[in-house]
Amino acid sequence: MTDFTSNEPRHHRNKRGAEYMVYFSLIFLLAIPFATVFWLLDVFQKQTLMLHGPLARAWGEADRITPLIFSA
Repeated sequence: MTDFTSNEPRHHRNKRGAEYMVYFSLIFLLAIPFATVFWLLDVFQKQTLMLHGPLARAWGEADRITPLIFSA
């Protein structure tokens, strides 16, 4: 007989619900044009492509802003 008490299977639950993902998606989509403009400005100013791209910047902004909405 197998003993399941010592090694329980770990169920990883998504701490962020559907509402969080909706807000995150909306903020991400709205941030893409702004992130693109600022990325282009950085590329021309620094004369390099060794920067985070516009999608990474938009993702970071959404990742910073969405928890602020839910903490209030």
